[in-house]
Amino acid sequence: DETVRKELLLIRRVLKTATIDWGINLPNGNPVSQIRLPKPGKARDRRLNHGEEDALLNAARGYGGHIHNIIVFAIETAMRRGEIINTQWGDIDLKKRTLSINKTKTDTPRTIPLSTRAVEILQSEPRNISGQIWCIRADSISQAFDRVCKKAGIDDLRFHDLRHEATSR
Repeated sequence: DETVRKELLLIRRVLKTATIDWGINLPNGNPVSQIRLPKPGKARDRRLNHGEEDALLNAARGYGGHIHNIIVFAIETAMRRGEIINTQWGDIDLKKRTLSINKTKTDTPRTIPLSTRAVEILQSEPRNISGQIWCIRADSISQAFDRVCKKAGIDDLRFHDLRHEATSR
């Protein structure tokens, strides 16, 4: 329902722009205005419950690869999965303890302050010739995260929920 709602709102905006900005006449007005939109879905507000962070990180430590560091980094920075994947060493200023994100979901560049823990995570990662910090695909993070959650006995937790956790802290 949420996808249908978003698509209809997009079409309505396009037709409104065509009418107002481009002077295209729609004889019966905007047809999407006559459609009842599905009700918006309830936003997720899942946060880590007591003991889940320790269980998650312990399971991730035993999983191997970069997933442990990526999980900690996500909790420390409130960054989206795609932003984490696209981060390059050149985006980081360790002296200022900041990370610059130029390509964001909202097309608004921003600077992320780095906590001591986030800096420690970055310093523990080996430098890669590609310039990327983590050479892993976004879907691989999701798959590894799901496996870690299963190993930790945590239900209904998504990687994006770590962003909610971080911003709530």
